[in-house]
Amino acid sequence: MSTDDADADIPRVERDHPVSYAIFAMARVHRAIAASRLAAMGLFPGQELLLVQLGSSDGLPQKALARALRVSHVTVAKMITRMERAGLVERRSSEADRRLSLVFLTDAGRALLEQVLETWAELERMTTRDLGDADREAFLRAAARIRPALDDAAGDATQPA
Repeated sequence: MSTDDADADIPRVERDHPVSYAIFAMARVHRAIAASRLAAMGLFPGQELLLVQLGSSDGLPQKALARALRVSHVTVAKMITRMERAGLVERRSSEADRRLSLVFLTDAGRALLEQVLETWAELERMTTRDLGDADREAFLRAAARIRPALDDAAGDATQPA
C-alpha cells in the first residue's frame, strides 16, 4: 500500500486539519461518554457543571451562572427549571434585592454533586490512562495556548446573550 493509498483512508478534514480534527474527535467521544454516565444520574450534559458551580459558591444569581457556564440566560433558566423540578436546586429571592433570584443546591443536589465529581474523576482517569506525567503536562500546556485563541476567534458566539 502506498502512502497515497493510506492517505485516502483518512478523511480529508482530518488529514488537512489534524489539530482541529483531533480536538473535535476527542471532544465528541468524551461528551458521549459523559452524557451516558450523566443520563444514568438523570442529568443532561451541562447540568453537572451547574451543580459543580453551585457546589463551589452556592446562592448565585442566574446571570452569574449563565456567565460562568458560558451559556445564554434562557439556557440557564431552562436548565434551572428542569433541575428544580427534579429537586436538585431551588430558587430563592435575594434578601438584599427581592427582584434578584438566587439558585441554591438542595440536599439531593449536593448528594448528586458527589456522584458528578466521581464521574469526572473517572473520565479523567479514562482519558489520561496512557499518558505519563510529561505527556499530560505537555497536553495541558498546549491546550492552555489553544483555548485563548479559540475564545478570541469565537468572540461573542460563546458569550451569553
